Amino acid sequence: MTKRDIFYGLMIALFLAIVVSPFASPWPDGLEKVAQSKGFMDKEREHPLILSPFSDYLWPNLDNEKIATALAGGVGALFVFIAGYGMGMLIKLLKRK
Repeated sequence: MTKRDIFYGLMIALFLAIVVSPFASPWPDGLEKVAQSKGFMDKEREHPLILSPFSDYLWPNLDNEKIATALAGGVGALFVFIAGYGMGMLIKLLKRK
């Protein structure tokens, strides 16, 4: 895989995260639907083990929900890319030794 392929993949992921994600369905996902139907939706932890920087895809102090979702998606996609690329570089470095 070339750097050009990686760049194009990143651009596609960012496009989807920023442009397409604000139009995602507002209905609950499968896990939330089951939790609602089985009656344990209200038993979630008030203080989760790991805090999310963009809980429910919302951006702090930004009132426009579509823009907040786009920003959260873009930052999230970029974070996952950087983490994955970094791990790949680390594995490549460790294989050389």
